[in-house]
Amino acid sequence: MHTVLTGFVSGVVSGIVMGLISHMLFRLKIFKSSLIVIDGSFLFRTLKRHGSPLLIAGAGLCIHLVTSGIFGALYFVATVLLGFNTVAVRSFPLIGLYVALLWLSMLFIALPVAGEGFLGRKSGPFSWLEQLILHGVFCILYFVCIRILL
Repeated sequence: MHTVLTGFVSGVVSGIVMGLISHMLFRLKIFKSSLIVIDGSFLFRTLKRHGSPLLIAGAGLCIHLVTSGIFGALYFVATVLLGFNTVAVRSFPLIGLYVALLWLSMLFIALPVAGEGFLGRKSGPFSWLEQLILHGVFCILYFVCIRILL
């Protein structure tokens, strides 16, 4: 039986790894941005406050985990509303399609709203590729978690 809680937990687990990889590659100067820093900086800009790098990273990690969990749960809400059965819900192509939609929404909605510009270009010309890699990691881990938990 599939549940929203399964999706939430799978999203959080996948989001932890995705966020930590993003931040580690940013710190190693392989990636031009960190999802954790983007999320934390957006929060502090919205609140019109200044935060230390550690506070920004801590807040960003929390935000990233909550949003990952919510998006993980929304997958199950959407599949129930669309009438998919448990076998379909556990399929990699369906999960891949969902995560591809998340990647596109990141590029066209979330990054611009967070101040990173269209496709995240303020972070560099290859932000779209960094995001694709990170969402690929999320997709694989989310799929594995779903398969384990269902």
